[in-house]
Amino acid sequence: MKKKKIPEFENEAAEQAFWANHDSAEYLDWSVARHARFPNLKPSLRTISLRLPVSMIEDRKTLANKRDVSYQSLLKIFLAERIAQERK
Repeated sequence: MKKKKIPEFENEAAEQAFWANHDSAEYLDWSVARHARFPNLKPSLRTISLRLPVSMIEDRKTLANKRDVSYQSLLKIFLAERIAQERK
């Protein structure tokens, strides 16, 4: 089956709108696709507010100090480890 030609887009918003309403299988042969890695991409971040007991924050600061990281970074490490554990 002959694939359709992907149009030229004026901007990213136009491309997003196009792909939201079109099936990529009509334009791309996914059987020849390869997995790609982008190790230098930084993940998008979102700031959140989280209310924690003062004692818990102080405990995190003590643990973080032992690891020579900020307590915010240690909290991210703990969350990432737990998420990985839950996914198993």
